[in-house]
Amino acid sequence: MSLPAWLTAERYQARDSFLHRRDARIKLVVTVSAAFAVTLTPEGNWLAFGAFALVVGAFMVLSRLPVGFYLRRAGLALPFVAAAVPLIFTRPGETLFTLPLFGWTASTAGLVAVASIVLKAMLAVLMATTLVGTTPPQALLRALERLRVPRLLSSTIMLMYRYLFVIAEEGQRMLRARESRSASRVNLHAGRSVGWRAGVLGRMVGTLFLRSYERSERVYVAMAARGYDGTIRTVRAEHSPDTFDWLMLLGSLSAFAGIVVYVLV
Repeated sequence: MSLPAWLTAERYQARDSFLHRRDARIKLVVTVSAAFAVTLTPEGNWLAFGAFALVVGAFMVLSRLPVGFYLRRAGLALPFVAAAVPLIFTRPGETLFTLPLFGWTASTAGLVAVASIVLKAMLAVLMATTLVGTTPPQALLRALERLRVPRLLSSTIMLMYRYLFVIAEEGQRMLRARESRSASRVNLHAGRSVGWRAGVLGRMVGTLFLRSYERSERVYVAMAARGYDGTIRTVRAEHSPDTFDWLMLLGSLSAFAGIVVYVLV
């Protein structure tokens, strides 16, 4: 048994594309602006959603990331879908259908609301996926710091991101140790009841927490001994925005602002 690949793999995809060469600060500002612009779009404005989809699709093409990469990350929007489904039956409006077993009535307004929420979540997830897929984590964290995000916040995000992989590796070692000490006979069920298995899992999680806490103390002491003062430092030279960066920023912000003004006026 092993941990899922999505937990132990980097999200950044090393490629040579137009977006990979762009400044991390520019991409971060564009992504956040896109999320706000999509959020401000009223429900049921399909023309605006289509325009946003064209812009997001253009960024996806410029990123040259594989389609499978986007499909795997699209699942991040599923919680929004699950939370929005009840609106179909609670939003008043013209009746679409009624569930005979429960007597719930679905409305047109509820369906429009759910579809709008799903589109907003999907567009935001695709933009965020493009950002993390074309920007190394170090560059993204450095961009937060250069955009005057509080140093404490950017440092916390950096340590949290890096320590996720440390915890994942520790979990992998614990799983291998458990398997090496376990044995099962062919055609016979290994282990005991579900409650017993839950107890074993709980103890493993508790042990993992204690090991992670102790290791974090050692990591911080080692960082402090090497001069860590909360500043994010990278080996690569700082990248300055060029003409293409500014053109992408101005073009994207203009497109987002134009769509929002169109739907709000």
